[in-house]
Amino acid sequence: MLLKIPQLLTKAQVASCKQVLLDADWADGNITAGYQSAQAKHNLQLPENSPAARQLGDLVLQALAQNKLFMSAALPLKIFPPLFNCYQGGQSFGVHVDNAIRQVPGTPVKVRTDLSMTLFFSEPEEYEGGELVIEDTYGAHSVKLAAGDMVLYPSTSLHKVTPVTRGRRLASFFWLQSMVASDEKRSLLFDMDMAIQSLRQQLADSREIVQLTGVYHNLLRQWAQT
Repeated sequence: MLLKIPQLLTKAQVASCKQVLLDADWADGNITAGYQSAQAKHNLQLPENSPAARQLGDLVLQALAQNKLFMSAALPLKIFPPLFNCYQGGQSFGVHVDNAIRQVPGTPVKVRTDLSMTLFFSEPEEYEGGELVIEDTYGAHSVKLAAGDMVLYPSTSLHKVTPVTRGRRLASFFWLQSMVASDEKRSLLFDMDMAIQSLRQQLADSREIVQLTGVYHNLLRQWAQT
C-alpha cells in the first residue's frame, strides 16, 4: 500500500523545521547506508545524534502520534527515529531496497522495516528533479509532495530519488515496524477502518456498524504482534 499523508506538519512547523535544517551541519549521506545502498547513495544527511536531528525528530514523532490516518494505515509498533537528508547539485539515490532490520543507535532496540516514510520539507517548485520513484507490481510511481506532506510505502519496494538539478530538496526519511507485518493484511484492515469511519459519519451507530467494528478488532487481535 502506497499512501499519502497530507499536512502531517503545518506550514508554520515546516518553516521552523526548514530554518533548523538550513542552519545545521550536514555530513555525507553514506553514514547510515548499507553496503548495497552506499553504491547508489549521493546526498547529505544530518548526523543521527545531532541536536537538530533529535529536535526535529521529536516534532515529527509527536505529529505522527496525533495523525489518525497514519495510525490506521501503519498500525505502528516501533518507529525508527527520523533521519533528515538534503539533495542538491545533481545528487541522487539510485535504485535500492531498504535494509530489513535497523538498530536504533546507542540502544539494543532493533526495528523490522515494514514501512518506509518520506516527509517533504521543500515545496515542489523549490527544486527540479528529486522525485521519489517507488516500484511495485503496478509499475513505477513518482512522488513529489507539498512541504508538510508524507508518503508511506512498503519497505520491500525498490525505490530511488532522481537527481536534483536545481534548488535543494530537504526531507525526513525513516521506517517503522508494524503490529501487522503483512502489507496485504494491513491494507485490508485499513480499508475496513476507513469504511467504518465513513459509515459512522453518514449513519448513527447501528448494530451493524458495531458488528463491523467487532470484526475489525477481532482480525487485528488475530494478526497483531506486540
